Amino acid sequence: MTNSGASGARDRDTAGRARNARPRDGLGRPLPYGAEGVPRQPEGVLRAPRETVGEAQTLLAAGRPFHAHEVFEDAWKSGPGEERPLWRGLAQLAVGLTHAARGNSVGGARLLRRGAGAVEAWAAERGEDRPYGLDLPGLSRWARELAGRVERVPAPVDPRAEAPRLGP
Repeated sequence: MTNSGASGARDRDTAGRARNARPRDGLGRPLPYGAEGVPRQPEGVLRAPRETVGEAQTLLAAGRPFHAHEVFEDAWKSGPGEERPLWRGLAQLAVGLTHAARGNSVGGARLLRRGAGAVEAWAAERGEDRPYGLDLPGLSRWARELAGRVERVPAPVDPRAEAPRLGP
């Protein structure tokens, strides 16, 4: 991976695709080049659905919802077409928590509600609300409650304390 540093050139991977090589903090915010960041999630990892859920739960419990979003994004991009709305909705929930933890109450609430709606729609369409050990009704309640709370009290939330349980 090349980095732009002071040159202003875009970071690129070995295939020439644009990639941001800047280190990131625990909430995914870019740090200056050379700063100490947290380890990033590798991109494009193929996991079984239950591995995805387990890895995302570990990251959420550690207060790293941005990184959990990346795990869900891998499943969304690589999974079967009929499951993509589920994984995209879960990624939106994780990004909503990320924004709420960064103090962006408007964006956080919006993404939490969008993700809740997506998982509710997927469950209704499929007639299945507990795929891969997920508790979709519980996640939807959590997201809508947190969205309302961050709108009422627009201050950063603790991502570790607010992390949802993905399953029962």
